[in-house]
Amino acid sequence: MTGTLTSDTEIRTVRAGGPGPGPVRCSVGDLLLADLPVSVVFFHDRPLDPDALADGLARALGHLPEFAGRLRTDGGGGLWIDPDDSGVPFTVADAPYTLTEALDRMALPANGLVDHVRAGRARREPLPLLTVRLNRLADGAAALGVSWHHAVGDMQTFALLMRTWSACTEGTALPEVLRAADRDLQLDAHLPAEDCGTPALRLPDPAEAAELRRAVAGASLANRTVQVWFSPAETDRLRTAYSTGAGRRLSANDALCAHLLHVLRELDGAGDEEQTLTMPVNLRRVLGLPDGTLGNLLGEIRLPYRPGTEPARYAAELRTAVEEFTEKHLSVRSNLRFLDTIGRDRVTDCVPAGFDPARRTLTISSWCRLGLQDLPLAGHRPIAFSPAATLQLPWTSWLVEGPRGEGHLYTLVLPTRTAARLRTATALLHPHRHPDDPAPAVAPRRLL
Repeated sequence: MTGTLTSDTEIRTVRAGGPGPGPVRCSVGDLLLADLPVSVVFFHDRPLDPDALADGLARALGHLPEFAGRLRTDGGGGLWIDPDDSGVPFTVADAPYTLTEALDRMALPANGLVDHVRAGRARREPLPLLTVRLNRLADGAAALGVSWHHAVGDMQTFALLMRTWSACTEGTALPEVLRAADRDLQLDAHLPAEDCGTPALRLPDPAEAAELRRAVAGASLANRTVQVWFSPAETDRLRTAYSTGAGRRLSANDALCAHLLHVLRELDGAGDEEQTLTMPVNLRRVLGLPDGTLGNLLGEIRLPYRPGTEPARYAAELRTAVEEFTEKHLSVRSNLRFLDTIGRDRVTDCVPAGFDPARRTLTISSWCRLGLQDLPLAGHRPIAFSPAATLQLPWTSWLVEGPRGEGHLYTLVLPTRTAARLRTATALLHPHRHPDDPAPAVAPRRLL
């Protein structure tokens, strides 16, 4: 490791000590997400030892060298990860916030707690694919901000890094890792011969492409982040009510997704309009791949919410879509056929079909059941975990376990007016909250 030191900030480069086994050819799924960073923050109620963290990270990078590498492109538009051990910048800095104040900052696009990976530039320049920032808070607590390049992998891949990092600081067994030199070939061997027949990506026309660029450029001014907490008992009541209304057993995710889209439709007066929910799906479980498989192994369900549909009925439709995913929503081969039609070199001009902010298409990414709050680092488990929105793109949202793993924390980015309406819609948001329900163990002051 190498580093520089100022009065209150230390920046070091963490390396494994040697390169990985060889370059990795990214899949089409990786390419579609190759301009996006993903950032999260783990909150701890006590200090963390930066040297123990850095030493553990160095060992973890030896098992997952993709995170310490750099990207390169080839002449045919392909994208590669070179696991060359260029390293990961690790920053340790004093931050003038208490734990509660740091939690409050998660609703700000520039919260100062995480160094976002510069994803777009990393395809053209040898920039890091992972950054780590340890913030030493004013009251002795800590906020660990981590950002990674989406081309390296999805949330399941990041969870594998965190499990490996935890194992390396705690001396426990390492999780298994399954990598491939060519990710498309690896996936092809597990795909059924046919899928739903409809690609999950599209090529915007010039007018829409220009509008999407304007939306991205003005995102931080036009949108706001809101966070909502549902207690365990409240979620159980919601799920039970919707299961009764639907006449079948539903999951907490089914009920929460249906309820949240219903609330937003009510706030925006969209009762006479169709609105779509997009929900990413982990293809590992669908295709029988091990949890330790690296990459962006994601499909998506796109389910319209039609006028007049009761939220319990919509939750049941979502459950059916999950059960019928392989036959009716799996689209990997359809994506490849679509790219063969337009030319693979145009993949960077495409967008996921579920990304359509002009039509208020809501994306809910569930990061639950990954066990991230159960993972100790340098001897201490986090007490809270939150996504850190990087681009403030409207109608994007994330569902994670709440503080200390209790209940559900919902983070969403909305147009400013819709966000303001949501902040005053407590009764609509929480019809199943009881006055004696306990508050979360630790939370931002602006939590709904």
